Amino acid sequence: MAGASDSMSHETPRLLVGTASAIAHHGELIQGVFKDDGGRLHRGLVTLPVAGLRSEASFARSDDDAIVVHPDHKIKAAAAARLTLDSLNAGGGGVLTLRSSIPVGHGYGSSTADVVASIRAVAAALTVQLRPSTIGRLAVAAERASDAIAFDYHAVLFAQREGTVIENFGGSLPPLLLLGFKANGGVPVDTLQLPPARYDSAEIQEFGVLRALVARAVRLQDPYLLGRAASASALIGQRHLPKQGFDEIAEIARRAGACGVQVAHSGSLFGLIFDLFASNLKRRAALVAEQIRRAGFKDVEVHLVNAEGWTW
Repeated sequence: MAGASDSMSHETPRLLVGTASAIAHHGELIQGVFKDDGGRLHRGLVTLPVAGLRSEASFARSDDDAIVVHPDHKIKAAAAARLTLDSLNAGGGGVLTLRSSIPVGHGYGSSTADVVASIRAVAAALTVQLRPSTIGRLAVAAERASDAIAFDYHAVLFAQREGTVIENFGGSLPPLLLLGFKANGGVPVDTLQLPPARYDSAEIQEFGVLRALVARAVRLQDPYLLGRAASASALIGQRHLPKQGFDEIAEIARRAGACGVQVAHSGSLFGLIFDLFASNLKRRAALVAEQIRRAGFKDVEVHLVNAEGWTW
């Protein structure tokens, strides 16, 4: 992130084709309503990124003003490409091609990954490097609500309907093992069709505490503090968009010594957070995964978060 700028390079010849990618996420660590420095309230979230799933985009510039996108139903990505060209005062259009390994409709951020990868690919075709904050604003303009995957593993509290950073936590998330799976029968959810949760004053006060827990977890690289914040946010989420089997999963997490329970607040995803440096982690995770499958949950997967150099 350091040194990134929204400026055209005059030393490098213009590229006609740009390629880029964006990672998925596994829902949110916390999501709610938070105060900015001026005391105003904003809906915000802290994204839980996962690198094992991603969207890849290529953008081939043309003199024609049209944006042609493949597959043709990726209209949000096409809108993002147009917005990026316009924001950089670049004429013409181009052909945008997307490939993605991200499941749609469960809370993995499939559309945002397409949008962010498209913005990055257009910028690459123009030999421009965009700040993550700029990409985030363009993403929200393209799809109404977004998340913070433009920041990759850098932890921020992001206003998902405004495209602004409420708080920059100044570092990355601690290394984690995430045991992810789907609730509610694994049925896809159209997140933009869900009405925004209406939080009461006590919940808003609690979100301030959870925000401070995340800040401390990042500063100390403490997965247990992060898990506490995620579990509390997930519990608040149960009051607004309940997930089947939540109490059973919370009990499995407690018995397994997990750091906490994490959810996609407007999707079907559940996750159990574990300290990547915990003893006997591989065996423990395998046992917990089997318990989760026996409880009837689908698509149990292991994700490593911010774990460069680790293999599973």
